[in-house]
Amino acid sequence: MNLPVLSASDFASDQDIRWCPGCGDYSILAQMKKVLPQLGVLPEKTVFISGIGCSSRFPYYMNTYGMHSIHGRAPAFATGLKSTRPDLSVWVITGDGDALSIGGNHFIHLLRRNLDVNIVLFNNRIYGLTKGQYSPTSLEGHVTKSTPMGSIDHPLNPLSVAIAAEATFVARSIDAHVKHLEMTLRRAAQHKGTSLVEVYQNCNVFNDGAMAYAQDRNQRPENTIELEHGKPLIFGKNRDKGIRLVGHCLEIVKTAEVPTDDLLIHDETSADPALHYMLSRLRYPEFPEPIGVLRNVTGVATYDEQINDQVVQARSKKGVGDLQQLFNSGDTWQVA
Repeated sequence: MNLPVLSASDFASDQDIRWCPGCGDYSILAQMKKVLPQLGVLPEKTVFISGIGCSSRFPYYMNTYGMHSIHGRAPAFATGLKSTRPDLSVWVITGDGDALSIGGNHFIHLLRRNLDVNIVLFNNRIYGLTKGQYSPTSLEGHVTKSTPMGSIDHPLNPLSVAIAAEATFVARSIDAHVKHLEMTLRRAAQHKGTSLVEVYQNCNVFNDGAMAYAQDRNQRPENTIELEHGKPLIFGKNRDKGIRLVGHCLEIVKTAEVPTDDLLIHDETSADPALHYMLSRLRYPEFPEPIGVLRNVTGVATYDEQINDQVVQARSKKGVGDLQQLFNSGDTWQVA
């Protein structure tokens, strides 16, 4: 089948985009529209499912199928859809509040099952839609409308949670780093299994500048480290700093003072998640925060493949089921 040549405009809906001027969501939407034409999947074979939050308006702005679902339950809808329609390209659009608070349980189980879907988690460390309450990723001490004396909660780390759940593809990007974001979304889409991309996204109304250390192009080289498979962990404006493993700890070194083979070589494909987990724990300002693909494990059976294999096996043994017969089988009672 020869697919038509698609462009970003083919994936843009006719709906007015209603995010605050300057919101980082615009950048994520723009990069998504750039990536989708590269995948060779028609708009009518693409589905976006969201929960509740500013990010969850996303399906309205895509000229694809979509669903604006229930708070935190987008993974459940995605599981049902992908399991019954494995031919579709399914994307879950969520936020730090939607995915990690009320949706935390669904988020974890989607990751561990390795359903062949893509999750894009917009993280601005605040509840934006409900006007500025602290979220599961807000930093300790953060003053918000719901924490006037500062948050006492320890923030949840989405990448650490994902790796602990043995997700097969885990990555992070930044709304303002558009080329990196495009590349990361494309790689996620090409992965067979559950892919998670956390995107640092600025809320310029309720949490402006929270990630300036990573978003600002002048600060980014010192405060983030771009991961490249098979290459040493080097960062800094002058590429003069690196990360090495000493015992069970990571430490920052000056590249001029240590041999190159002392530096940690990034292996995103390792089946052992230990080093991936250690990288996910690097937090500013003590360490540069990793961006790029932390983990990319292939060859793992997906949930949708396995459940459909079971359906085929059941039908080969018992034939096509009869729903009415099923209703009248087993323990039944007649109520007078």
